[in-house]
Amino acid sequence: MNTLFPKLLTPLLAAMVLAGCAAPELRAPDIEIPSGFKEANMADAARWKPAEPAEAQPRGEWWKAFNDSTLDKLIADATAANANLAAAAARVKQARAIAGVAEADRMPAVNAEFGPQRLRNSALSRGLPAGTAVAPATVWQGRLTASYEVDLFGRVGNNVSAAQADAAASEATYRSVLLALQADVAQTYFRLRAADAELSFLNETVRLRDENVRINQRRYDLGDVGELDVSRARTELSTIRSEAIALERQRAQLEHALAVLLGRPAAAFGASSNPLLASSRLPGIPAGLPSALLERRPDIAAAQRAMVAANARIGVARSAMFPALRLTGAGGGESDDLSDLFKWSSRSWVIGALLSLPVIDGGRTQANIVRSQAALEESVAGYRQSVLAAFAEVEDNLVGLRTLAGQAEAIDEALASARRSADLANKLYTAGRSSYLELLDAQRNLAAVERSAVQLRGSRATTTVALIRSLGGGW
Repeated sequence: MNTLFPKLLTPLLAAMVLAGCAAPELRAPDIEIPSGFKEANMADAARWKPAEPAEAQPRGEWWKAFNDSTLDKLIADATAANANLAAAAARVKQARAIAGVAEADRMPAVNAEFGPQRLRNSALSRGLPAGTAVAPATVWQGRLTASYEVDLFGRVGNNVSAAQADAAASEATYRSVLLALQADVAQTYFRLRAADAELSFLNETVRLRDENVRINQRRYDLGDVGELDVSRARTELSTIRSEAIALERQRAQLEHALAVLLGRPAAAFGASSNPLLASSRLPGIPAGLPSALLERRPDIAAAQRAMVAANARIGVARSAMFPALRLTGAGGGESDDLSDLFKWSSRSWVIGALLSLPVIDGGRTQANIVRSQAALEESVAGYRQSVLAAFAEVEDNLVGLRTLAGQAEAIDEALASARRSADLANKLYTAGRSSYLELLDAQRNLAAVERSAVQLRGSRATTTVALIRSLGGGW
């Protein structure tokens, strides 16, 4: 009975010790996930399902939904040459290498040693009377040494888990940078096309205003109108020219920004004019489910992996409270003459096991545990914030597309009305039944509405890209 009790108690104590130093069980933060997006079309809603880790699933080439070969090439060029993406890829390599370093601790370390050693032992260490002269000697050594840490309390395993989670987080961050790059290229491209459309409209307006100046000048020369009409026509012409010049500056800046995204010098890149036409079709993007958003967003995946790494480091910190067992061994030859080093008579070996346990460390171990626990709390808060921000981004872009669609309908009605008003004003002015100021007001209103329609076209394209990005680059 007395011998059986220790046998039963020993495994129980061991399990308690192991439980004390193991990493705590990581539980998903309590986040309220709605069953659907508030701004999403209820017809597109589907049944709720729990999120599953799927951040590595293929997302496809989402930009091809725009059916634009120029955009396809720009994104391919940016993916191949963008500096920020290359830096993110290098960080992935670093993280994987660090994980390899941590993984190496699971295996014994074996080293080869060879070389001479000049030494002089004391007389007492050699069993001679004190004061006996001992001549210095040269000792040649050639041997293999091996060491191995027995992972009794999970230090090595938890360290490996943390490094692997860091590598996974780095890979997810790379995918997030890639998605951001693709979206930035697409949005800059559509802003550039919108600027081209707006610039084309302004150039046409300049042509019409210039024609008005010539017509009014001829009518003034004939005495049909006063000098005031000619002056107003010239003012309108100069104003529109100024706006066109300002827009050319904005277009150049967009072109330079696109060059940077493509990894090219701004001076070496040029984009030909490609106005965004009213006939250009934009893809319809289904919002999907909020739970599916957690599967697709690479930034959320990175935050999740950061939690896993922080949790594993708690186990690393706890393991410092318990003994560490290291096995060491060495074997080879040792001789005072190099020619005798590898003879059987010169053989030597040593083998040992060292168990070390911290006794007094000034509270360092406990402070490291508290620090690692606080790091986990920080990563959990970061994960929660990433999820909430992701939901908000989707809602923002959904409401953006919804309101822009409503604006487009209103602009179409306003455009038809403004064109009719400008046509009537022109006929009345030509017939001498209204002043040039009335014609000018009608033309200004038409120009403002047409320009708003062009700008709205670009906003809808960039907001569509923003929605795709907020959904994780796919649907």
